[in-house]
Amino acid sequence: MNFFFSNNKWDMERGIPDLSGKVIIVTGGNSGLGFESVKYLAAAGAKVYMGARSEQKAKDAMARIDEELGKEKKGTVEWLELDLSDSRKAKAAAETFVEKENRLDVLMNNAALTVAPYKRSIDDIQDVMMVNHVSPFVFTMTLLPLLKRTAKEPNTDVRIVNLSSAAIGYTTDAIRFRNKEDFNDEHAGLLAEMKRYGRSKLANILFTKELQRQLDAENVPIIAISLHPGAVNTEGNRRVAGNLQNPVFRVLLSWATTTLMTAVNKGAYTQVFAAVAPIVRERAEQYKGVYLTPPAAITTPNKAGESKELAEELWKTTEGIIKEIGV
Repeated sequence: MNFFFSNNKWDMERGIPDLSGKVIIVTGGNSGLGFESVKYLAAAGAKVYMGARSEQKAKDAMARIDEELGKEKKGTVEWLELDLSDSRKAKAAAETFVEKENRLDVLMNNAALTVAPYKRSIDDIQDVMMVNHVSPFVFTMTLLPLLKRTAKEPNTDVRIVNLSSAAIGYTTDAIRFRNKEDFNDEHAGLLAEMKRYGRSKLANILFTKELQRQLDAENVPIIAISLHPGAVNTEGNRRVAGNLQNPVFRVLLSWATTTLMTAVNKGAYTQVFAAVAPIVRERAEQYKGVYLTPPAAITTPNKAGESKELAEELWKTTEGIIKEIGV
């Protein structure tokens, strides 16, 4: 990976602008990095929708935010029922949001399925690709008309932030997204779970780059960014470590997660930067479609992640699968 620009001096505690009047969605906002992102954004005055499957977990998370922020909370947090395991439910969630709100300033696609057994639960698409790519694609595209309308208003700064992962390192240059069979590649062998996860996270980068290309072609001033948040001690990463089938890797990763990884409140740095840091809008041409790694450094992901042809292939195949599903 090559690093082009670093923003490690941006102060996340004091550098977030006043977000009063802004409406933001954070998927997977009830825990981990999503929770911390919601907290930072709500503290700055935004109306934040916490995308989560469970209403009770969302309520518990919102109560915790109220307790931790106290009088520092200038904005509000609301629950948005969102289940990414089924693209139909993802579309329904987006449609519900559009019925409630007349603007959307930032969409942060944070939720993800990490290491999990190989299953094709719905519509014959393996779970990790459905949750991490297909449903977020549907969710984003359903919200895109509202994002575009918001971007036409004066003094707006509309962004789409897609969380990827350094797990793209488990993919190879030979990876393809030609059809459903490619989406469902089991990647049998050592670290198959991480390879499947890496495939889905590569899809996040390619989706972001192709989306930005299309937005630019339409002269829509939306900035789309993908990013690796870093090695963070989240509940999700602890679960990843515990679910690895290889016992040696399981022990090593479990130790690294608890002793070496960044605390979750600091780990949200790169995605909060991508969502609201003023320099991103000030240098829009520099940030459009980029991939960030900590600390908010513009980075070349890998050869596959830079492929325009692969991005177009992914987009076309995803649209075909969605059409086949009937979403």
